[in-house]
Amino acid sequence: MSKGLFIVKPVEPAGHVDAGEPVEGSLQGETTLKRTLTARHLVLLGVGAVIGAGIFVLTGQAAANHAGPAVMLSFVLAGFACAMAGLCYAEFASMMPVSGSAYSYSYATLGEAVAWFIGWCLVLEYLFASATVAVGWSGYLTSFLTSTLGLPFPAELANAPLAWNGSEFVATSGLINLPAVLIVAAVSGLCYVGITQSAFANAIVVAIKVTVIAAFLGFGIQYVDPGNWTPFIPENAGPGKFGMEGVFRAATIVFFAYIGFDAVSTAAGEAKNPQRDMPIGILGSLAVCTLIYIAVCAVLTGMTHYSLLNSAKPVATALEEVLKADPTANVGWLKTAVEIGAIAGLSSVILVMLMAQPRIFYSMSRDGLMPRLFGKVHPRYQTPHVGTVIVGVIACLLAGFMPLSVLGELVSMGTLLAFATVCLGVFVLRFKRPELPRPFRVPLFWLICPAGLLACLFLFLQSFREHWAVFVGWTVIGQLIYFGYGYRHSKLRQRG
Repeated sequence: MSKGLFIVKPVEPAGHVDAGEPVEGSLQGETTLKRTLTARHLVLLGVGAVIGAGIFVLTGQAAANHAGPAVMLSFVLAGFACAMAGLCYAEFASMMPVSGSAYSYSYATLGEAVAWFIGWCLVLEYLFASATVAVGWSGYLTSFLTSTLGLPFPAELANAPLAWNGSEFVATSGLINLPAVLIVAAVSGLCYVGITQSAFANAIVVAIKVTVIAAFLGFGIQYVDPGNWTPFIPENAGPGKFGMEGVFRAATIVFFAYIGFDAVSTAAGEAKNPQRDMPIGILGSLAVCTLIYIAVCAVLTGMTHYSLLNSAKPVATALEEVLKADPTANVGWLKTAVEIGAIAGLSSVILVMLMAQPRIFYSMSRDGLMPRLFGKVHPRYQTPHVGTVIVGVIACLLAGFMPLSVLGELVSMGTLLAFATVCLGVFVLRFKRPELPRPFRVPLFWLICPAGLLACLFLFLQSFREHWAVFVGWTVIGQLIYFGYGYRHSKLRQRG
């Protein structure tokens, strides 16, 4: 039983797919990738992948409920954990460029049972992230329709019927977050027929997001009141509420804002000089993004008191509060730009997430760990259509009925465990397979790997203490599926 549970796949070079997505057919050899990327390319790749959903959606809730203005420190802590994990991702990616797939890395180092658990955690990352971003998208769309265009929209149809008060779910006046459901349904339909994002379109969306953030910083700074930063670290008001404990808790939430940095590690097989350029690319992009996030948080919490930012649209909310205080303030156009930029940018994020999740199920199905229906491909559209429909329905339910705060924390919890496992996998493989060629090697691995592991687990526990029942329930469901189906149908075990 033990041997079966921890059976591993051979460590071989593999093909290139999207970040965080297990490679189809797992770890099979393919043609060597062309090495053309420099350190500058890698830094820009990381910045483009990271800047987006997190800053538009969860920063306000982290500040309002947990850290206050000290949410800036939370971004530094989350960035440190990402940096350690990122270096470990880079080593794996240089050995077998499977685009940073924690599922595939775990299957090759720690065994099938661990790979299943991490794959199940990645469901939290992609499935729940799509719902989280959809709720944020709904907030900005509703704001644009009601306050900018002056069109009526019932509040009952723009809010989930449940909210989290810190200890339990409570009923709200909302019936369903209808815009969030509709955007998930629409994007799922696009994924069903196989919409492919072009690099050009993606670049435009990234440019819009970066331009909007730059405009917010440039014009918003003049409306900053330093008094809103006092106290910088509000006095502790309970478990996870302000004080340093709240800063740590907020770090777990804003970790969501860094999801996508592992895109840098996926390019290890295409870097001209991975030994030199990968650390520069990973650490450089994280440093740039952290500085941007700190600047946004400084302006955000300086423009209005942090207690008013408990919103799915914190950037727009801050500008609304400025207009309330001073109707003559010249920020109306900026609020409109922020709303349009967020609506466009968040739409692309939802698309990426909803495309990735069915393909994770597809890959696990190809390995025999999920039922065959998840591996079915549409005869016309050539997409994993069954998985796409199932994921779309679940994401609609989550986006329509679950509160934003819980969704965002569950995303971070799943991602943190995946990152922790990658750190552990690199450490283990250094001793199990020291002879393997590693174009990039984690410097001081005996220090960085444990530091990354402990940092990710520490941040994970901040949310686990509050949401342990939800996470344990999720894990139990996953284990039932694995032992009820995956263990007996594993193709790797059947082969040997």
